[in-house]
Amino acid sequence: QVQLVESGGGLVQAGGSLRLSCAASGSIFSINVMGWSRQAPGKQREWVADISTGGRTNYADSQKGRFTISRDNAKNAVYLQMNSLKPEDTAVYYCYEDVKGAPVKSWERYWGQGTQVTVSS
Repeated sequence: QVQLVESGGGLVQAGGSLRLSCAASGSIFSINVMGWSRQAPGKQREWVADISTGGRTNYADSQKGRFTISRDNAKNAVYLQMNSLKPEDTAVYYCYEDVKGAPVKSWERYWGQGTQVTVSS
């Protein structure tokens, strides 16, 4: 089985920064896309950013220029550096990784447990 563990959330003032981390463990054969989504209170979960195995990144328009996604393939980890945070960034942030597990070797998307990010005005 594969597990994703997140860390790095917390309370920060508007304009501040946070760095989220997420690492996968378990029976992993290969990992493809890694990414982040978030869910604010009373709203649907929305996609934030993703990164391919080769390092190509994609961002939602509202995060461009403020958030940076990165990955460490040796650690099966993905990171989200969040700068210039705004109160509207307050949400539970979930990481995900598309993993080909061993020994079955079929692709499946795994999710982290979520970490709370609260931005005060």
